[in-house]
Amino acid sequence: MFRSFDTSRLKMSPLAERIHDFSLSEMLELKPISPVDEKLVTVAERIITAKRRGAAVILMMGAHVLRSGVQLYIIDLMKNGYISCIAMNGACIIHDFELSLIGQTTESVGRYIREGQFGLWKETGQINDIVNKAARVGLGLGEGIGKAISEGSFPYKNVSIFASGYLLKVLLTVHVGIGYDITHEHPNCDGKAYGATSYLDFLRFAELLGSLEGGVIMNFGSAVMAPEVYLKALAMARN
Repeated sequence: MFRSFDTSRLKMSPLAERIHDFSLSEMLELKPISPVDEKLVTVAERIITAKRRGAAVILMMGAHVLRSGVQLYIIDLMKNGYISCIAMNGACIIHDFELSLIGQTTESVGRYIREGQFGLWKETGQINDIVNKAARVGLGLGEGIGKAISEGSFPYKNVSIFASGYLLKVLLTVHVGIGYDITHEHPNCDGKAYGATSYLDFLRFAELLGSLEGGVIMNFGSAVMAPEVYLKALAMARN
């Protein structure tokens, strides 16, 4: 007989007590950059061509992209119609949510894992409530998070990738692995809700790949999620 961890025993702390490693003050200002790497010029030209053709332009990324402070650039690309879909891992939700809520995010794993506090922050656990609601009403994971941030009391929602994508009707997909993210530690985490909402995102992603011919797919900062999700969805689209 195998025992399960009793999450009701966990002690949660407020985000106000956490030392944050990234804040809005470190976010990059939206402005022209010069000089530009020649490889990025090629990517830009292909994105412009894809947009003219009506083909998909897909950005797949890990959470370190958000921690690099390029949110305003990504939002600007969405506003100008240069991105059809952003496919992300679960950690992207956490950084986006915390930045939108308190203007800070990112904790030292080394520091807080020793204290038994890593990831166990009260406000961050609200993400699970959003996911649970999204599952009940049939929303995708990215869509549910974007709707909640855009319509909720988030002082810094203007820098939210999820809120911006939701309002601009850009497909936002989140591809989670259970146990990968700090939200899975929390007592209000429902694996069924994550499974339902993330799988819907995967099916929507696979459907979009049907319009990728002549388009662009990019991967920044995801060595596992992006290539694996892409390969399975591509097989489905080609089949």
